[in-house]
Amino acid sequence: MSTDKVITLVAFGFYLVLMILIGVFYSKKTKNNEDYFLGGRNLGGWTAALSAQASDMSGWLLMGLPGSIYLAGTGEMWIAIGLLIGTVLNWFLVSSRLRKYTIVAGNSLTIPSFFENRYRDKRGIIKIVAAIIIAVFFAVYTASAFSSGAKLFATLFGDTIENAYTIGLAIAAVVILVYTLLGGFKAVCTTDFIQGMLMLVAILAVPIVAYMIMTWDQGFSTALVAQTVPEHEITDVGGFLSLFQNGDGSPISASSIISGLAWGLGYFGMPHIIIRFMAIKNEAEVKKSRKIAIIWVIFSLAAACFVGLVARGALHDSLVTVDAAGNLIDNSETAFIQLIRQVFSGNGFLIFIGGVFLCGILAAIMSTADSQLLVTSSAVSEDLYKGVFKKDASEKQSLLVGRIVVIIVAVIAFVIALDPNSSIMGLVADAWAGFGAAFGPVVLLALFWKRSNLSGAIAGMATGALTVIVWDYLPLINGDMLKNATGIYSLAIGFPLALLVNVFVSAVTAKPTKEMEEEFDSIKNLEV
Repeated sequence: MSTDKVITLVAFGFYLVLMILIGVFYSKKTKNNEDYFLGGRNLGGWTAALSAQASDMSGWLLMGLPGSIYLAGTGEMWIAIGLLIGTVLNWFLVSSRLRKYTIVAGNSLTIPSFFENRYRDKRGIIKIVAAIIIAVFFAVYTASAFSSGAKLFATLFGDTIENAYTIGLAIAAVVILVYTLLGGFKAVCTTDFIQGMLMLVAILAVPIVAYMIMTWDQGFSTALVAQTVPEHEITDVGGFLSLFQNGDGSPISASSIISGLAWGLGYFGMPHIIIRFMAIKNEAEVKKSRKIAIIWVIFSLAAACFVGLVARGALHDSLVTVDAAGNLIDNSETAFIQLIRQVFSGNGFLIFIGGVFLCGILAAIMSTADSQLLVTSSAVSEDLYKGVFKKDASEKQSLLVGRIVVIIVAVIAFVIALDPNSSIMGLVADAWAGFGAAFGPVVLLALFWKRSNLSGAIAGMATGALTVIVWDYLPLINGDMLKNATGIYSLAIGFPLALLVNVFVSAVTAKPTKEMEEEFDSIKNLEV
């Protein structure tokens, strides 16, 4: 193995050991379920903000999104715009009220338990449905994170290590498992804080340095056109750099814009993000977190888009090639990796700095996967095992079940991610739509509509989840899925449909009890 690869491995090893040590440290502070799943509701503003956003912006931020822009140009930025709008609305509309409501509603530790307590579901039906949805879609979501880690490792060491993709997949899964199992929520949030800072530094520094090198002796437009990318040639630089045109000068379709903006709807239903709101220490920290999170998202999304554009002009070799059989080999999702390797090369110090920045990609991957595993664990152990099947289970038993669930879901995600051709962006899109459509309308109506009831919530949740499954996975039009046949993102259909069903069913069924209405009204002036 070459010296530069050894130096990169050293940087990776140092970083991974640090994450595990954090897990060991917090394992000594985890004494009960509230500690393991919510960190004792004691998160500070900085940790809550960066943990929420780092767990949101997974490997797709540094790999999937730059890859899309590398191929198609700034027309792909509608996803980033939608996500920015969704982040702002989530922090302003949901964060404070959800935190208060979950405390009043039986000190709910999980999103499913909040639904159960909010709607006084004595049979636990909504909790069961919600826990199943979490387990299913988080297996897919976690697989996207594992796949990101495997692609990172394979890109860096595939030419010197046999089966590098599978080995990278195993390493990512094991390290994430260790510190999640040991330390629980506090370990996850602390590592997410570190990872969020590292992600931001990496994604800001690398494209700026690359842009300066690229434009030293030529214009940016000249550099863009110079690179040949099969089936993605730039014939119109203005179109490639336009929000409303493609690289060939054709207009961006309305369905693409709507689908991109629809990503923002997903935030209201992301369990691994909104659970951070529940864990914040007090109202003052919520306000602080809100500002930090929004600033972080603006910089990180803008920088990720810039990475894709700079990589298109700066990289010496195309990331899309054609093999001997005439098949396209698309490695566009490795754009950020290749940019780091090209810029930070030449001597040991630069290579080590590059290795640290590559850890930023690893940080993005791990900060999402750990959060998803923990939320799935809490849903199954707290909401199914302790909430339905064995209500007299001790804290120790519940924690054990939670940790077993983490392992099981990780194994399922590992199997899903074994295919090296799996698209990071595709896996994230499916899971994001599933959660957004299933939980988003329920969360908003539970928090802001007094008339919302149990029947409406269950009907809306089921409608959202099933719509995404049908839209994304069933070949209903000439053997093709609806998402491909229409070009419309399933969340743009599932969210409004689930919202309408929830409102309609709630309106035609029994009103909430007086106790529920009084609890709803009490949130407005509550100080906790």
